[in-house]
Amino acid sequence: MPVLPEWLVVLAPSIMLVGVAVSVLPFFCRDFSPVRIIVAIAAIAFSLRYLFWRVTETLADPGWTLDAFASWSFFAIEASTVVSSISAFILLSRHRNRSPEVDAVLASSGAPTDEVAVFIATYNEEWAVLERTIIGALTCDHPNKTIYVLDDGRRDWLAAACRKAGVIHITRPDNRDSKAGNINHALGLLRTGGHPPAFVAVLDADFVPHRDFLRRGLALFADEKVGLVQTPQHFFNPDPIQHNLGISRSYPDEQRFFFDYMQPSRDAWGLAVCCGTSSIVRWTALEEIGDFPTASVTEDYLLTSTLALHGYATVYLNEPLSEGLAPEGLKEYITQRARWCLGLMQIVHSRAGPFSREKLRWRDRWSILDSAAYWLTTFPFRLACILFPLLYWYFGAIVVDAKMPDIIYYFVPYYLATMIFLNFVSVGMFVPVVNDISQLVGAWDITRAAVTGLVRPRGHAFKVTMKGGARGGIVVQWTIMRRFILLFALTVIGLLIGLVSNELFDARAGEGKAVILFWTLYNLFVLAGTMLVCVELPRTSSILRMRPERVLVSAGDREWNAWLEDIHQEAVRLRGLSLPLDTEFQMSVAGVGQFGARVRQSLGATVEADISMTADQRELLVERLHTKSGAPGTGAVTLAGMGAGLLRRVIAGTIR
Repeated sequence: MPVLPEWLVVLAPSIMLVGVAVSVLPFFCRDFSPVRIIVAIAAIAFSLRYLFWRVTETLADPGWTLDAFASWSFFAIEASTVVSSISAFILLSRHRNRSPEVDAVLASSGAPTDEVAVFIATYNEEWAVLERTIIGALTCDHPNKTIYVLDDGRRDWLAAACRKAGVIHITRPDNRDSKAGNINHALGLLRTGGHPPAFVAVLDADFVPHRDFLRRGLALFADEKVGLVQTPQHFFNPDPIQHNLGISRSYPDEQRFFFDYMQPSRDAWGLAVCCGTSSIVRWTALEEIGDFPTASVTEDYLLTSTLALHGYATVYLNEPLSEGLAPEGLKEYITQRARWCLGLMQIVHSRAGPFSREKLRWRDRWSILDSAAYWLTTFPFRLACILFPLLYWYFGAIVVDAKMPDIIYYFVPYYLATMIFLNFVSVGMFVPVVNDISQLVGAWDITRAAVTGLVRPRGHAFKVTMKGGARGGIVVQWTIMRRFILLFALTVIGLLIGLVSNELFDARAGEGKAVILFWTLYNLFVLAGTMLVCVELPRTSSILRMRPERVLVSAGDREWNAWLEDIHQEAVRLRGLSLPLDTEFQMSVAGVGQFGARVRQSLGATVEADISMTADQRELLVERLHTKSGAPGTGAVTLAGMGAGLLRRVIAGTIR
């Protein structure tokens, strides 16, 4: 019997996985449960196979040595991350689509007519942001709604603007309990008024509901056990990762995986969670639980757990029924995620947490533990992947004692199985390096929030995510960037020391030197990309759903045809046109009419201009851009577009 070559034996698991991924999986729908479960089982099996190899063959002998500390501590972090991933694989093995259920209810019973109070919670957002949300709420095709703007900024100008728009402006004397307290104050006023609504819809100040948001969301309350309906959060502008890497139109925003794929899977297990904005909650359920809980800065997730304690379900309708503004700045982006992490740790300590003596279902406990494990493992592991190779280059510590053939035989199949499963269920959303960059950029702050929340869960102020404002210039986030510059420099210096020191690289690393070398080079790519993200590019208008359309531009007695690329209430970007700075012109947009503009920037054949619209035109523009059906932003990865965008970004950065 012929003996297979060693290289073929080593590659066999990877070849098998790639073969199945390329020749079999494309013929199956990602929502087909049997195949989804089989691929999940394969990913779990290869993960356990990898962990068994790591613990039996790659760890240093126990003892009070640097090798033992480096080897075992890194393995502990890595193993916890793998276990967290296995929990996520189990969740993702199922999927639920509630759209047919909504269609059936609307077809049999018609659109619900229950009274709804629409709460728009605000603190310091500017009018351009709030105006979109108010217009969207007024446009909702539900006949029995009242819109309340809950203003924790107590702004007189906003009160006047609300009166003019025909919505109710509410303030309170203090800001106790932040957003949850703001909502609870409004609930108290409605309760005191004696005519409470049947449902309360909650919108963040920067989230615009689509016309059918209330009609379709309310249909799921036909089941009396449903206490809350959550819908996705989609964004019409790029987040800092997309924007600063130049991949806004070829790579989805960082939250798209959770809302498009994880939440429908959680819903299939009965574990969908409230995410704050774009949700609707039953009034009687709020009465029973005593309004919004305030024991966490992420009151939305805690609301789900509290509802579960009282027998109410949170369900998820995976339809784009609203759209909002992603954090434009990197600091705000990181602050928001660190707050989510801190809030989850507070929930772990709460009476609705996984270790509570309350009558919480085991799967609800699992849900919270899974979320906590994500924050506690993913981001510390990403930091560890950068830091631990430095222990070898500077101190000769062997972190992973393995030869390259063993890495290929055990690690590569584990990595491939993981990527194949995640990309199968999410239609190719996981891209190496870019995914690592998105985790690394906030890893330090999120890890600190996780540890702080576990050790000291109380006494933390709610940090508002700033959105809107002028962002017309290049901003380097040096405070964030300097830690990555330091890590990049230490990695390069360590690599150079190791390469010129034959004793360290050849004798100490032995046959595993290729492993540490590849690991280090990969880290340099990730660190370089992360530093690139820290250089924030100018933003003007950013409506990612918009496709270029022809518009007529006129100045004096001259007229031109141009391509409208982006527009919002304040600014516009035109292509195929060149005009001097400060030139005033008129332009006409279908469905909005003619309005004036002034050139603020002109580069080549691209013009960016401030625009001046009437109140009616601004309303028409918001309705056209934000209230119609369909998801904004980029929903799928295009590798060619990503490559081109990254190349342009690198070249532009080099030229600067």
